[in-house]
Amino acid sequence: MKINVINTGLFKLDGGAMFGVVPKRLWQRLNPPDENNMCTWAMRCLLIEDGDRKILVDCGIGEKQDEKFRSHFEPHGVDNLIGSIAEKGLQPEDITDVFLTHLHFDHCGGAVKKDEDDNLVPTFPNATYWSNKTHFDWALNPNPRERASFLKENILPLQEAGVLKFVDEKDGPSVFKNIDIKFVYGHTEAMMALYIHHSDFTLVYCADVIPSSFHIGLPYVMSYDLRPLITMEEKAAMLDLAADKKQILFFEHDPKTECATVRKNEKGRIVLDEVFMLKDLV
Repeated sequence: MKINVINTGLFKLDGGAMFGVVPKRLWQRLNPPDENNMCTWAMRCLLIEDGDRKILVDCGIGEKQDEKFRSHFEPHGVDNLIGSIAEKGLQPEDITDVFLTHLHFDHCGGAVKKDEDDNLVPTFPNATYWSNKTHFDWALNPNPRERASFLKENILPLQEAGVLKFVDEKDGPSVFKNIDIKFVYGHTEAMMALYIHHSDFTLVYCADVIPSSFHIGLPYVMSYDLRPLITMEEKAAMLDLAADKKQILFFEHDPKTECATVRKNEKGRIVLDEVFMLKDLV
């Protein structure tokens, strides 16, 4: 198994929204905001090559949104989805699977592109795209709290092209060899986190359960989360297991830290231990 980071660029989100009830005087030390209270975040995805499968996990915000939309989130940086895949020696046609942890625009926007005739088509023409029925239906009928995060142009073209398949909430672990799927319900309905079992370690793709190393502390829960108390329970379970089993956490949105281990301190609290780049492991 080969695992590589796919950097799709940076964007900005409101610091208060990203840190929830935590006071600004605390969180601004972690990720200093600009004059508009916006903090910079990564859109860091993963490429897993296992046998004849080339699996892309999430795919960033994409390039198809108009300038008005982009002005709200200020996507920037030198990296982009297709360029980062090319750096690994692959083209969009080589991707066999696209696994979407959930359908918020910053995780699935790159799944669809505009072709030369301005039609919306799958970015990866030979890939099977994976979601789950519960979350897909949730995204198509959004509640007022999440409506701005679910964009039909990111979702419906996959179904219309016939490339979308659903992970069963009971049989999810059987979809991919060496990868277990964990369904979580705090951030949004039926989001999926991944436990990727490399021969030398287990990598936890936290998705938005733990979006960054700044969110290790239990009170650090995003205001975007639909059920913040459930997020806290799910995060606590994920962190306890990672500390006990020496698992490696992969952070999708941390602007600097890709991976980290955690440990229990003398008070029994889970704290950050070592931080490192994924390339240092593989």
